[in-house]
Amino acid sequence: MKVAAKWNDRWQRITASPYFVYVIVAPLALVLWGYVVQPMLATFLASVQDSSGFTLKYYRGFFSLNSTQMEALLTTVGISVLSVITCAVVGVSMAVLLNRFEFPGRRLLESLILVPMALPPLIGIYAFQFLYSSSGIIPRALKVLFDLPQVPFALKGLTGVLVVHTFTMYPYFYTSAAAALAGFDPSLEEAAYNLGARRWQVWTRVLLPMLTPALVAGSLLTFMVSMASYTAPLIFGVDRIMTMQIAIARTNGDLALASAEATVLSVVSIAFLVLMRWYQNRRTYRSLSKGVSVHRTEVKSPVGKILAMVASIFGTLILILPVLVLVLVSFSKDGSWTVQVLPPKYTLDNYITLFTSSRAWRPIRNSLAMSALATVGSILLGVAAAYALNRFKFKGKSLLDVAVMIPWALPGTVVAINLIAAFNQPSVFTFGKVIVGTFWILPLAYFVRFSPLVFRSTNATLAQLDPSVEEAARSLGATWWYSFRRVTFPLMFRGVLAGALMAFVQGVGEFVASVLIYTARNQPISVEINNLMYSFKFGTAAAYGVLQMLLILVAIYISNRLEQRQNLA
Repeated sequence: MKVAAKWNDRWQRITASPYFVYVIVAPLALVLWGYVVQPMLATFLASVQDSSGFTLKYYRGFFSLNSTQMEALLTTVGISVLSVITCAVVGVSMAVLLNRFEFPGRRLLESLILVPMALPPLIGIYAFQFLYSSSGIIPRALKVLFDLPQVPFALKGLTGVLVVHTFTMYPYFYTSAAAALAGFDPSLEEAAYNLGARRWQVWTRVLLPMLTPALVAGSLLTFMVSMASYTAPLIFGVDRIMTMQIAIARTNGDLALASAEATVLSVVSIAFLVLMRWYQNRRTYRSLSKGVSVHRTEVKSPVGKILAMVASIFGTLILILPVLVLVLVSFSKDGSWTVQVLPPKYTLDNYITLFTSSRAWRPIRNSLAMSALATVGSILLGVAAAYALNRFKFKGKSLLDVAVMIPWALPGTVVAINLIAAFNQPSVFTFGKVIVGTFWILPLAYFVRFSPLVFRSTNATLAQLDPSVEEAARSLGATWWYSFRRVTFPLMFRGVLAGALMAFVQGVGEFVASVLIYTARNQPISVEINNLMYSFKFGTAAAYGVLQMLLILVAIYISNRLEQRQNLA
């Protein structure tokens, strides 16, 4: 007993020391340096070297007039900016419609508005191709219905990429704008009207400024995801996009050129992140009033109700069509759907094969195992980083915060190139092994890409917890570890679990980094879906996609339940 008491006293003195924080921060800094910062530096160094030594020829070629890379950069930035604009229009409009007005069909549309979030990027884009490409259901149906010589329209090229981005990324604006509108004080709007302001002045001077943080958040996510977009350009045949140029250079074995392109794309993405944060922080967008949250206005005009109902039904159909088509195609017989409007033959064999064939189950097992490994690492890093940044003061705190979030600004192709450049030779961070071309490269890529999800979710939850609760446990004699394990961690567990679930399902559906660094041994579901699509096995590919979608729906459901319980607590 005396030994235990002496050890507890010594441990309390250690944890009370102002230097104890570095016991936590040092491993974090080492991990972030080894797997985030150092791979970025390795990519940059690879881009300024060739067989003769130091060179800037790849950057000179990149920024020369009329170069393919410069055209790809401008196209990427342009499509990203257009995606932000179109997603903002759709997302904010739907948020205003569903959160400001009451009309028949509103609740149904509100339930279905976030359906695109359940579609994994790869299979979601294929669902749009099933619907709207030149061989898609709707163009073919219109051709047959009106006896046209050719399909009246088809999604392709940059237009196809922009449409897919709009329909899959607008939830980023909708969720943030809907949350902002839900907490908006109507007394501000009423006061503006009482002072003689017109409707457009109220919208531009009152409502939109209060939505600025939500618009900035949506813009950040949309721009980042659009800059990282690889699947849509791949499927719609757009190769003058930065992610495609990186993949082409990597496929051709030109790692130096791919590294230069990845470096430029990283700089642009991080610069946009800094710019948007600066814009958001330069003003205060906080209401000082004490009114109730916004109320919905009943649509009393008969014409308005009809228009609202029509818009609701049309919007609902647009939203759920990709999901319905994906489920329909998942029951189609492989190879039977050629020129027909709808698949002519249906079967249950696609799903039976997934769960009975060892070969078909292997990609599922690989994705689940690799994503689980990455999620465990993400939890350790995310929880430790969130706790250190919220509870301690130390030198380099801002640098640690930036380092944790850098992977969120990096496209998947860039992360893949960074890991290739850093770990294609033995490294102390890989225990003297070469991991490029091995099973472990993909779990590491997932860990790097999705750790910020766990960090952000945990950080948001921890920021709401009063430190005095933990301090009270310490004052009653509890050690730091005991108070963290029995008091702090249980209170922030919901945030940790929500972030971990999202990181897990994102890993299961990840394609962009996977397609550049996977091997036959660790081939994930997303790569298998892509291979099946190119083999015209649409039914089996769609069945894989439905399985992915169900995993995401379960994760979203659990996260929402956790959030509801936390709000009620």
